[in-house]
Formats: sequence, structure tokens, C-alpha cells
Amino acid sequence: MNKSAVDEVLNQPLSQELLARDLTRLAFVAMDGTPRSIPIGFHWNGAEIVMCTSTNARKLPALRRNPAVALTIDTESHPPKVLLLRGQAELDEVDGIPDEYLQWNGAYQMTPEQRAEWEVEVRSLYDGMVRIVVTPTWAKLIDFETTLPTAIEELVRRRDERQRA
Repeated sequence: MNKSAVDEVLNQPLSQELLARDLTRLAFVAMDGTPRSIPIGFHWNGAEIVMCTSTNARKLPALRRNPAVALTIDTESHPPKVLLLRGQAELDEVDGIPDEYLQWNGAYQMTPEQRAEWEVEVRSLYDGMVRIVVTPTWAKLIDFETTLPTAIEELVRRRDERQRA
């Protein structure tokens, strides 16, 4: 998928809504060769998905070995709205707490006092973190109204052809 096609999907209003959410599901191949899909907070900076994790996270050796990832950002309501992304994870170890980590966590409902306590706790826990940065190289938006999963689109096409015959 070329960059302009990815950008076309990402610039749709529904994609922008989904990119403003707090959690994604990160799929990757673990060190034992089996698939993993984990929920993780993220921040969309307009070009990249940025996720942050501890420097001792078990996913890091797997991402170093095989950086190919898939991301799912979706809603819980019916019909679900789903943004599917693929790309390569780039790992960036940083001292302290990355701004993106504090930004995505800022979307949760906290009183100012809770927020201050949370930030003190975070800063006491992490000396550094790893930024997992993914620039989408493939994207698909599914809203189950105007767009469907590819297999369902094919079934609809086959049904319509049968009905016309």
C-alpha cells in the first residue's frame, strides 16, 4: 500500500476519532515464535503511533528480532468501528518519561490531585522507557456501514451476483 493510500485512510474523520483513543492492540511475534496481541496505550502524533513501555518489557527482544507489527484500534459499541494498521516497530530508549506516555495517560478521567499522585508514582518507578514508534505502512478502516472486512465484501459481491443471475 503506498503512502498516499495510507494517508487517505488515516485522514478520514472516523480514523481521526479512533486515533484519538487511548488503547490499541499491538500484535507481534514473540520470541518463541507464537503470536501475541497485547493492549497498550498509545499517542498519535499525526504521523506515527507512539507506545511506551518499560526497559525490561518482554516484548522488546521480540520486536528487536522481528519488528513487523499490526495494530487494532476499535470501539466497543455496535456496529464496531475498527482501524487496522501495519508497520515496523522502531525502538527508541530514552531517559526519564517520554512526553507521549504522559499525553496518552492524560485522557483518562482523573482529578487534578489523582493526576499529580499518578505522575509522582510514574516518575518514581521509571528511570527510562522505550518508545515503540510505528509509522503505518498499511491501513484499513472498517465501520460495518460503508466499509466491511475484505472477506465480507467478497461474500456481498457473490450474493449480489447470484441475485442478478
